[in-house]
Amino acid sequence: MPRRAPEFRRPARRRLPGWMWSLLGISFVVGVVLFFFQHRQDQHATPVQEKGLTNEEVMHISLNLTQELLSSSSFARQLADQMTLAKAYVVIAKEHNNLQFAWELGSQIKNCQRLLSQAAVRGKNITEEEAHPIINQLAHLIFKAQDSHYDVSTTISTLKSHALALEERANSAIVQSVQFGQLAMEAMSKSLHCLSMKLTEEWFRNPALKRFSDEMRNSPRLVDNNLYHFCIFSDNVLATSVVINSTVSSADHPQQLVFHVVTDEVNYWAMTTWFLMNDFRGCTVEIRSIKEFSWLNASYSPLIRQLFQDSLKDQSGEMNFKDLRFDSRLNHLRFYIPQILPLLEKVLFLDDDIVVQKDLTPLYTVELHGNVMGAVETCLEAFHRFYKYLNFSNPIINSKFDPQACGWAFGMNIIDLIAWKKVNVTAKYHYWQEQNADRMLWKVGTLSPGLLTFYGLIEPLDRRWHVLGLGYDSDIDDRLIESAAVVHYNGNRKPWLELAIGRYKHLWERYINFRHPSITGCIMH
Repeated sequence: MPRRAPEFRRPARRRLPGWMWSLLGISFVVGVVLFFFQHRQDQHATPVQEKGLTNEEVMHISLNLTQELLSSSSFARQLADQMTLAKAYVVIAKEHNNLQFAWELGSQIKNCQRLLSQAAVRGKNITEEEAHPIINQLAHLIFKAQDSHYDVSTTISTLKSHALALEERANSAIVQSVQFGQLAMEAMSKSLHCLSMKLTEEWFRNPALKRFSDEMRNSPRLVDNNLYHFCIFSDNVLATSVVINSTVSSADHPQQLVFHVVTDEVNYWAMTTWFLMNDFRGCTVEIRSIKEFSWLNASYSPLIRQLFQDSLKDQSGEMNFKDLRFDSRLNHLRFYIPQILPLLEKVLFLDDDIVVQKDLTPLYTVELHGNVMGAVETCLEAFHRFYKYLNFSNPIINSKFDPQACGWAFGMNIIDLIAWKKVNVTAKYHYWQEQNADRMLWKVGTLSPGLLTFYGLIEPLDRRWHVLGLGYDSDIDDRLIESAAVVHYNGNRKPWLELAIGRYKHLWERYINFRHPSITGCIMH
């Protein structure tokens, strides 16, 4: 049989089963859904991620900016160095009166500061394009400065001279501040001057006052060692009146009190008139003038000799910055008490800037254990020790005294005049005044020579006898003030001045007789 020719047809395609088609469809749908959700998550996650990267980049840039300022090869460091040098040249240019050049330097310094500020704000490093113009301009000006002989040595010497000048000005300001404070403390207000003038006028208008004064001079009470004696050296009538009035007001037996007041020639008549016209509860008040002490002269007292020499220097035109208050003769009379009161055995010394709040007569029975003077120590704070008052670089001081020794307070002191004469305290005082003729041991004041003169001769008293600081410290504990027998307005802010500390002023004012005619016309309460 003949064979049939082959048929050229495509073979039949095999069909997939239906269940496979279903599986493929489900997979496709799941894939689309997963792709959709994944895309949404990426969109939300991308900003957070970018934000995080941005913070890291800012921190990194800020860190690099700080490092750039410290790097010797960075533009920021170059600008900062040039700006520092340019500032020094500005000072020198002004010294040489080259104001135009100083202005050019200042202008470029401002541009440099502006660029550094902008870089710090934006948090990016300074580029070469930004820094190059300013660096070139500053380099040109610095070269110009060096060409004008503003070299390094000139710069250093000029800056040193400026530093020394500023230091001298600061020291001068400190000295002036102290001097102005002392002048304010010493200056007599118009009201006090008015009171002194009125009382002086009354002295010359009323002859009976002189008779009463002469009779008082002969009173046997002035030398009676069975009475309680006080000495005050002052030229302030009102302050002295407050001291005496507060003392007798606080005493159990004011009739047994005797006050010895020494003043200067100018205020003698006013002081005498005031205490003759007023009765202080039966106590005795003696007024004397420093002019009466003929023995207090330049040949006897080194201090008087020194003051005399200083006055000659002043007349010759040489400036002399001595402290008038601390170097006054009245303040130094405390070292001559046995010469002023030769017949007395014991006396209580009072400053004129104190107020007495308790009876002081028990001090006369305090055992001094052979010492000359009883005083309250002031070494609770370190600045009240000897090294703060004396020059311990001087071998005379350094070899004889302990720099950590306690200081003590003048202003309320019980003094044994018999013991004083036995050890000749006044001669010790003269010795130290002679040693300090060039003022190299201490500058001014009576406390420093007192520390030297009475060294080893002080009996410490209970702190409650004498509380200090009301003339400079506004934070003293009220309980401490209330418990004090004496409060002391040491410092510049005296209670009779306008600059007095207000919270303490009433303690002083309550002992002023504002109803007295002389006070009424001069002092307003």
